[in-house]
Amino acid sequence: DQLQQKIICPGPVTCLTASPNGLYILAGVAESIYLWEVSNGNLLAILNRHYQDLTCLCFTDDSSHFLSGAKDCLALVWNLYSVLQAEPSQIPDPRHVWSRHSLPITDLCCGFGGPLARAATASLDQTAKLWEVSSGELLLSVLFDVGIMAVTLDLSEYHMFCGGMDGSIFQVDLCAWPVQRDRTFQPERENGKVFKGHRNQVTCLSVSTDGSLLLSGSHDETVRLWDIQSKQCLKTVNHKGPVTNAFIVLAPANMCNPEGKPSVPLPKFSRHLHGTESSEEQGSQGVTLRLGLHQQESGESYLEKAEKMYSQMYSTREKNLVGDQEHLTIQVSELEEEVSTLRKINKNLFDFSARIITKPAK
Repeated sequence: DQLQQKIICPGPVTCLTASPNGLYILAGVAESIYLWEVSNGNLLAILNRHYQDLTCLCFTDDSSHFLSGAKDCLALVWNLYSVLQAEPSQIPDPRHVWSRHSLPITDLCCGFGGPLARAATASLDQTAKLWEVSSGELLLSVLFDVGIMAVTLDLSEYHMFCGGMDGSIFQVDLCAWPVQRDRTFQPERENGKVFKGHRNQVTCLSVSTDGSLLLSGSHDETVRLWDIQSKQCLKTVNHKGPVTNAFIVLAPANMCNPEGKPSVPLPKFSRHLHGTESSEEQGSQGVTLRLGLHQQESGESYLEKAEKMYSQMYSTREKNLVGDQEHLTIQVSELEEEVSTLRKINKNLFDFSARIITKPAK
């Protein structure tokens, strides 16, 4: 199988993520954040607010915000739509600037709740911190005896898992009593809250949806699957080099379908900001980004294009969920009957209103 598209970026990509709705791609290149639109490959923004190389990027679950972390010890929270609506000559400001770490940021994790979610940051300063995205307030800071390379939250956000440079994985209880904003994790006192098995730094962590399994990757060239309750390693997968990323995802509905193929091939991603003149792209067909700034242009709007692409991406999944053609026909007939009934009710209401209005006064 060949790649759909080989995308050349302006420099080495240090971190990469996609929005949960599948419409945007974020990449960290040196100290800059590049934002592309998936449907047409337009480069929508280049953000230069970090002072050193990017190390991690992540979106909120509703795709409304994204977070960036870098070697400059800063973690920034960005409002996606503010970035999209900014003028080309204007440099958008992040919503929050978190500067409580004293060494480079190594990992970011965002929980559920959109702009009301909580986010976790990990750093080489041997701390992991928990923040509130909406207010930017620091909720918790946990100090360890090693640098932290990876961090993640379980779905219910009862626990925070932190991977250390020595190969240990620490489980921090977020609902522990008494509540302390600054806490020190002492393995000898935290009985049964350390996963031991990796022989080198832990680079990535991921928790299953039911909160029972933990997946970890390490520079010791292994990926391990842990039972969270017993802290036992259930499975070890060996690789031929250091593991840099691993995560658990729900299987797509059409994964086992042999005829399932992507319906929307990736376009070539632009290397120039959308709207700038480039001889390379003069003949390309693009979609005008219109989110309130430019309403006078004609043609298909950006939101209409996004909705059309979104429906195409999930067409296969919808077909699997709806069922066979016979079931679909029954649904259509039921909907037609409901529409007919609503039309009759609407006509009766109109006739009744007309009689009341035209009734002569006594």
